[in-house]
Amino acid sequence: MRDALTEPLVAVEVGRPPAYQQVRSAVADIATLTRRELLIWLRNPAFIFFTIIQPVMFVLLFRYVFGGAIPVKVRGGYVNFLMPGIIAQSAAFASFGTAIALARQLQRGVIDRFRAMPMARSAVLLGRLSADTMRLVVTVLVILAVGYAVGFRFQNGFVAGVLMVLLAIVFGVVICTISGFVGLAIKDEESVGSFGLVWLFPLTFVSAAFVPIQSMPGWLQAFAKNQPVTTVIDEMRALALGGPLGLHAWQSALWLAGIAAVFVPLAVRAYRRAT
Repeated sequence: MRDALTEPLVAVEVGRPPAYQQVRSAVADIATLTRRELLIWLRNPAFIFFTIIQPVMFVLLFRYVFGGAIPVKVRGGYVNFLMPGIIAQSAAFASFGTAIALARQLQRGVIDRFRAMPMARSAVLLGRLSADTMRLVVTVLVILAVGYAVGFRFQNGFVAGVLMVLLAIVFGVVICTISGFVGLAIKDEESVGSFGLVWLFPLTFVSAAFVPIQSMPGWLQAFAKNQPVTTVIDEMRALALGGPLGLHAWQSALWLAGIAAVFVPLAVRAYRRAT
């Protein structure tokens, strides 16, 4: 009898599954990783603190410490001026966790283990983005509730208020694409943490978030007026308090679409190179 080890090996070609089955499998993989990331978030008190408690502290700080010293000309006073800015800033800062989480997973080999599993390659990034979107929704709703508790009120109707919240969430998701690229490109968790402060703080604080741009020095106004955070916040204020919507609406759409068009491919490319 011939030894089985000497028998010639025959390659068997296995066809690819149908497209609908591939899509269904990818969706299942994304849902699994989304659930995994949310469980990690819920079981880590530090994550909950920085996601929810820190923005609440910003609301209370600016409302009661700085609010009386900043004159604004809007209906309802400074708290109505403040809340769209706080919501936009918190949406941007929430993306900070995306960069740190991806860098940590790269350092610890988690993404390499995912790559070795029979799962869709896109599930890692899309699962992370889905989980961060859900966290972002929770953050925005909590801040909005705190804002109502300290005197904020929508002045432009329910529908406009819902659109303002949706715009804030879309803005946060788009900023997550930048953070995702930063985390995958830098790879080191501590370096990512330091770099996130470098680019997020100037964009959010040198904007229309907390003070009228007219109160800034002339040379700084040029930057503050022509950057995406200010454009989005102006549109959110117009939705919340009333005012012209058209100009800032298309500018916001262009900024958000442009950022996504640049950083989504960059994040995908960095992911492929990193793994």
